[in-house]
Amino acid sequence: MLLAIDVGNTNTVLGIFEGENLVECWRIASSHTRTVDESWMIIKLLCQDAGISKEQITGIIISSVVPQLTHIFELTARKYFKINPIIVNCHLNLGLKILYKNPEEVGADRICNAVAGKNYYSLPLIIVDFGTATTFDILSADGDYLGGVISPGLETAANDLVRRAAKLYKIKYEFPKSAIGKTTVEAMQYGILYGHVFMVDNIIDRIAGELKHENVEVIATGGIAEEISKHSARINKVDPQLTLKGLMLIYKMNT
Repeated sequence: MLLAIDVGNTNTVLGIFEGENLVECWRIASSHTRTVDESWMIIKLLCQDAGISKEQITGIIISSVVPQLTHIFELTARKYFKINPIIVNCHLNLGLKILYKNPEEVGADRICNAVAGKNYYSLPLIIVDFGTATTFDILSADGDYLGGVISPGLETAANDLVRRAAKLYKIKYEFPKSAIGKTTVEAMQYGILYGHVFMVDNIIDRIAGELKHENVEVIATGGIAEEISKHSARINKVDPQLTLKGLMLIYKMNT
């Protein structure tokens, strides 16, 4: 079995693959103060609850955008699993060309999304990942990674608004029925939620225009992808496990 670890700024997603099948998946907080031993205990308890022993895990791959936690999970793999994990970076065999001016600047999660996107969806392709940041990654008709866009995530932007405005407060992320808010909550909900949808659709339109291709598929992933996609005119499909699938594919290509 393969343990795939996707470390984000807010959450860390753990997945267990048997071959190409994702058999278990968990989401935990990306705590910057968590130790190696604490990380091991969390993984151990999750696996035990699923009936998986550490002896069944024969490979580990890590995608991380948090250097401190990359080190913690790498040490966890070595200390408790006796495995040298694969750390995702642009120098691995990825099955695609990264055409960024400096490929080392491309986040590991974006690399994983691109690899999975190329293998599972039609090209050209736009991948929208809703996380701490909302990112857009673009694959050409030939399957090359062209580049992308990085914008503040919905919750990141909302939290900053609340922090800076003395009379505003946290709200539930529920889409209101009317564009004319009759309460502060409704006004914030429309501005924050639909504002994010309009931003996403507009950026997709501009990217598609530059690609000059009639049929550009758009795949969404990340925490709020399902809800945002219901109100987006441009998102074709949601794949919640896209990053984990990319990790599995990269592991196969490099072992």
